[in-house]
Amino acid sequence: MKSLKSVDPEIYAALVAEIERQRYTIELIAAENSVSDAVLAASGSIMTNKYAEGYPSARYYAGCEPVDAAETLAIERAKTLFGAEHANVQPHSGTQANMAVFFAVLKPGDTVLSMDLSHGGHLSHGAKKSFSGQFYNVVAYGVSPEEEKNEMLDMDDIRQKARDCTPNLIIAGASAYPRFIDYEAFADIAKEVGAYLLVDIAHVAGLVAAGVHPNPISCSDFVTATTHKTMRGPRGGIILCKKKYAAKIDSWIFPGIQGGPLMHTIAGKAVALQEALDGSFKEYQSQILRNCGALLEGLKSQGYRIVTGGSDNHLFLVDLRNRDITGKLACDLLHSAGITLNQNLIPFDPLPPKVASGVRIGTPAVTTRGMKEPEMQKIAGWIHAVLSNPEDESLRVRIRGEVRELCEKFPLYENINCE
Repeated sequence: MKSLKSVDPEIYAALVAEIERQRYTIELIAAENSVSDAVLAASGSIMTNKYAEGYPSARYYAGCEPVDAAETLAIERAKTLFGAEHANVQPHSGTQANMAVFFAVLKPGDTVLSMDLSHGGHLSHGAKKSFSGQFYNVVAYGVSPEEEKNEMLDMDDIRQKARDCTPNLIIAGASAYPRFIDYEAFADIAKEVGAYLLVDIAHVAGLVAAGVHPNPISCSDFVTATTHKTMRGPRGGIILCKKKYAAKIDSWIFPGIQGGPLMHTIAGKAVALQEALDGSFKEYQSQILRNCGALLEGLKSQGYRIVTGGSDNHLFLVDLRNRDITGKLACDLLHSAGITLNQNLIPFDPLPPKVASGVRIGTPAVTTRGMKEPEMQKIAGWIHAVLSNPEDESLRVRIRGEVRELCEKFPLYENINCE
């Protein structure tokens, strides 16, 4: 930090501000987490200097022996952790992991059946402004209305949609769906209509790795994931697949859609995967689930409507329509009180995405800090107080101070010296 401060004080100031933000605010964005000191060290290491186009033992540049060792460790750890036959750890993001699968098995204009973005799906699964929506014919499935099947996936309806559109690829997985997904049922549907099955576990990868969430490896053709979120690693993607698809997937990552891999990030991925292989990781993931349940119940007891009525993973959605407040306003108010989350569409939302009728709440980051159920109850109380008094700025100032006091009891990155 000293060298950065002297070379570029403006960037130094931005980094210090971000460290302060992370240390003294409560992070409830479901896609965010805090990496360990070891992951941080690897991700910011001198491996950023190395160009390593290609794969271990098959590079286009000399001097790759150390980075080959790091990538091989990441590959083998990913295969062991998830029970996969093949792993590619080079994707820069989950979206690029998905892109490689699309390009490996589809032609432009082929049909993809995937979850509607407004019902909890992901941009890269077929949104019109994404590459997936631009290049392919996307048919969306969604959840049932609340009064019918409690906003959950209806596998009979999905099967019928697959029969009607005969897709080349079916995608299971979501970015804002709080319930278990029946991967076996999706596999059965894909087999019936002759489609490939891609399961995107970007959000639940850590839960899957710990064995507290269903693992789709055995029943799917491809599994994509991110190494952050519940995995608690650096921002990036991975692809898991059967050996018969390995060469095609690898060639579509490089040279298909990426050049040189980010070796410092891959080193960070390797460390995070090693941490996930430790026995304590299962307890950590189990605590994420317990914290999610406690925070959810804390809000539910105050009269907030929870989409689907509950959660089976690390996140849940809150419908704010009965509170006469939008998701965007809720996020702004809570942010000013030191609590960070994101507005989110709820199923059949009458409002646009940038406003939204709901918020998405996740518990990976607060769990990483060591917070447990009592802290979740306290956080639920703060959220309720802020949203119940949107005009009371003095209340938010007071709660922000209380948030800081709580955060100081669960310190973050104490080894980083900002002096």
